[in-house]
Amino acid sequence: MKVSARLCLSSSSMAAIPPPLPPNSKLPVPNYNGVNSLSRRHIPLLLSITIPSLLHSPLPALAFDVGISGPKDWLREQKKKSIKYLLAPIDASQQILRYAYQRLQKEDSSFQLKDLEEIQAMLNSAARDCVPEDRNSFVAFQAKTGVEVCTFKLIVTNASSLLKDDDSAKLEAEARLSDLIRSFTFLNGVAKEADIQRGSDRQKVANALMDTMSSLSKFEEGIKGCIEV
Repeated sequence: MKVSARLCLSSSSMAAIPPPLPPNSKLPVPNYNGVNSLSRRHIPLLLSITIPSLLHSPLPALAFDVGISGPKDWLREQKKKSIKYLLAPIDASQQILRYAYQRLQKEDSSFQLKDLEEIQAMLNSAARDCVPEDRNSFVAFQAKTGVEVCTFKLIVTNASSLLKDDDSAKLEAEARLSDLIRSFTFLNGVAKEADIQRGSDRQKVANALMDTMSSLSKFEEGIKGCIEV
């Protein structure tokens, strides 16, 4: 009996959106070039591969008994155990967005061009290469050659790999993914067009940012639904 499946990599995060931080509170500066010490370029690779040790190690004896769905059940349990790795990019993006929100609370007089550039870089990083217009040349080239570069899409693929195409949990996760990509696209567009040195324009960016955090939280719940945790 041949069994194959793709398992997930990546970490858990918060199930609900935290309230906005007060302007004077401090957050550690997130590493918005990747998750922990990993670069953004490596995350899609890690999410798109299977785990050889799990696929090639002997399955429980019951897995090979006729009529018993042992392999699929066993693989489902492995997904549950590795859920924190699957959710790691989502958690990292949430941290980046919270830090960007805090940066937007600065007074008009202290806001400089470098602040704008840093916020735009953070928003781009938090989107995990899911907004085509904001991909760098290397990532754009990968996408043109057929490589999936959107980290959030890879997360859905991994989380739903044991589900049928018409499974309600999978369909819900895909719908939340589409909403998340639209939110990031809108957010990055607002950030590019706004006069970031004006408080009213920064508030527009902050509002769009909070909407994106809401979409990200709902997306996380959709992923958990696919794995039943």
